[in-house]
Amino acid sequence: MKILVIWRLLTVGGVNAGWRNRAIYFKKYGIETEFLYTTDHGGMHIMEDVAKVYLTKDKDKIVNIIKENQYGAVIVVDTKDAFKWLKKAQYNGPVIVEARTPELIKLTPHIKNFRGIQPVAVIVPSHYQKRLVSILIEGIPIEVIYNGIDPSYYYALSEQEINHEAEPFLPQGKKVIGWIGRLDKRKNWPMLVEIAKRVKQERNDIEFWIIGGAQSVQREEFAAIWKEEGLTDIIKWFPVIPYQQMPHVYAKIRQSGGCTIATTKTESFGNTFVESMLCGVPVVASRMMPITEVVKDGKTGKLFHGMNIDDAIKQLYFIVDQPEVQKAMSEAAILHTLEHFHIHQVAEKYVQFLLTIVQKGMDKDGVVKVDD
Repeated sequence: MKILVIWRLLTVGGVNAGWRNRAIYFKKYGIETEFLYTTDHGGMHIMEDVAKVYLTKDKDKIVNIIKENQYGAVIVVDTKDAFKWLKKAQYNGPVIVEARTPELIKLTPHIKNFRGIQPVAVIVPSHYQKRLVSILIEGIPIEVIYNGIDPSYYYALSEQEINHEAEPFLPQGKKVIGWIGRLDKRKNWPMLVEIAKRVKQERNDIEFWIIGGAQSVQREEFAAIWKEEGLTDIIKWFPVIPYQQMPHVYAKIRQSGGCTIATTKTESFGNTFVESMLCGVPVVASRMMPITEVVKDGKTGKLFHGMNIDDAIKQLYFIVDQPEVQKAMSEAAILHTLEHFHIHQVAEKYVQFLLTIVQKGMDKDGVVKVDD
């Protein structure tokens, strides 16, 4: 079987990281995954070594791709124009919608009008996202399938496995706090800047690493403030770290006795939380859904209230100032991630769903059911 995943954005982010892991797992079942993107935001290196990738905005080319490949199923991720392409290609196979955008106003255009295409289901990565999508659609089943992660690829590296010859380099005598993601409004980098300013006033044994943001919309704004506020000594910025190198970054953070922090205002899942925890790095983030579905407060990390800077700093200090707590959380985070987000567990659910729809295993109403 061959399937096509359509998404607008070829990014270095959670959606593509999650689909990379799925595509690798699907191969074990003889399911070949191909990807179609319209805009490249630096994510090609994530996908090109595991699957065929089409990158084009040419509508005729897109329609021909759909026509010529006889896909067993097409999965549309937050791309409203895909339904026009499918209709023009006269595609009559099953269409699955993935709703990943966690902001209602931005999600609405992508699932408001399917242009005559009848999706068999909507897949979401969290129960929070299911609540959001249920506001916008009715009559189509909404199923929760978490993003999965492969522990043979992402894991807590031993000292001997860590690549200390590549950036970022561990500072001597400092705990590292990692911040991973795009530099935009939703990821809320200004809050991290304020946290770093406060920490710099209070102590000199902490260093923040910002990982990512090379092609982010607010990268220039961040760079200007980063320099103007005199934070280049406490915040180190690494705009491009290949996805394949991230286990080494997490390993260095863990080795320093540090943690990761997320200042995001909203998420549909939070792939970096799972990556961080599987690599043995505790997570500090806001106490909100769906983060509470992923990070267990006091066990695999610490959650702060809202966007409260004082509380965020308090939770950071709670971890970095207690090596025994950091170590216990590190071990618990690995076990928790393996139990709940192992690729075998979550991708298996997706595989069975795909096999069911392609084999036309539907009930009398034509509604596809996913077994938990």
